[in-house]
Amino acid sequence: MSTDAARLPVVVVGAGPVGLAAAAHLLARGIEPLVLEAGDRVGASVARWAHVKMFSPWTYDVDRASRALLEANGWKAPCGTGHPTGADLVTRYLEPLAATPELSTRIRLGQRVVAVARVGVGKVKSLGRDTRPFEVHASDAQGNEIVFLARAVIDASGSWEQPNPAGASGLPAAGERAASSHVRYGMPDVLGADCSRYAGRRTLVVGSGHSAIGTLLDLAQLAEAGAATQVAWALRKRSAAAAYGGGNADQLPERGALGARLKALVDAGRITALPSFDLERIERGADGALTVTSIAGASAIVEELGVATGFRPALDLLRELRLSLDPALECPAALAPLIDPNVHSCGTVRPHGAIELSHPENGFFIAGMKSYGRAPTFLLATGYEQARSIAAYIAGDVAAAQRVELALPETGVCSSKPIAEEAAIAPVQAKACCGVAA
Repeated sequence: MSTDAARLPVVVVGAGPVGLAAAAHLLARGIEPLVLEAGDRVGASVARWAHVKMFSPWTYDVDRASRALLEANGWKAPCGTGHPTGADLVTRYLEPLAATPELSTRIRLGQRVVAVARVGVGKVKSLGRDTRPFEVHASDAQGNEIVFLARAVIDASGSWEQPNPAGASGLPAAGERAASSHVRYGMPDVLGADCSRYAGRRTLVVGSGHSAIGTLLDLAQLAEAGAATQVAWALRKRSAAAAYGGGNADQLPERGALGARLKALVDAGRITALPSFDLERIERGADGALTVTSIAGASAIVEELGVATGFRPALDLLRELRLSLDPALECPAALAPLIDPNVHSCGTVRPHGAIELSHPENGFFIAGMKSYGRAPTFLLATGYEQARSIAAYIAGDVAAAQRVELALPETGVCSSKPIAEEAAIAPVQAKACCGVAA
């Protein structure tokens, strides 16, 4: 890389918790970050689940380097044992962080990244590839395209905007698109802005993760105010018991309480559980009601459908980069065995960093929720450790990049040993390279 190219910033895609953490860690190492955010505010995706209470306390929701920036500017941290909502995370943490003098001039809102490539070389060309800077194409609200040059790129854009469909095959169920006016993805604000949509109606929630559980609990609370509100739960697991989690024994009490409350409501008949319901078809009747049918032929008639079946990463913008992705999870290949939901829960995922997140495209990293691809086991504290490690790697501090500097509440993991002592990696500079929940 030329001397001029080495002076280019590191572009961070996304101004969510992990993106801003990456910027803070880069600044702490004397590296210039440039944060590009598609939304009109920082934490735009988090703001879309503003009503949701997180099950991890503030202690694990604030990044170390970000805290240092904030406290240097007079910020007072929230009580560590309190549990923030999405709105709290944005207004009490992300917005003050983005407003610090150190970061405020390095964040550009309304800049949706649409493509990333190497300057002057397409995906196929190898000669001199690692010596070229990256070019990052972004589009503003008026459709104008702007090109930014970067020494390295950290994609921390999340996957909130890419929800999985209701169909069990991974594709939209037959009729899902036609019924879109009665389908909501993610976590609707059942007790707030979306109350009128669900009150007095029959709703089926598809999914068995914490997003689905939270929506079910809110719907059950809404049903207490009116007998006409009915709640059903379609899950692909063979038994509802498999979705309840650790209950009173859960190492994150707030998370365990969700499953315990759901079990009590199912046992009391206030939520109708439909296990082994692999959704195949949605038909909308003349009266507007939806007949939802499983592959096995089971069916339910409802008026609203809530789909909380997880998310998937947007990869089109990375098409000109050389990536190593797991064929099932669409996450970095080296990370896949550590986060595979067929084997792991978030409590058994060990901390990881730049080594596991690297790709054949030297100087490019995916961090945060997007780095987990289709796996649902991401924890915010893990994303902060990713950001710290990646910043160290870009700075050429391989030893720091390999260290684990994180203690997770579920696992108690805390170590000063390298993440992969035997891994043969070199500083970015040594490879002549230019050169991350939402």
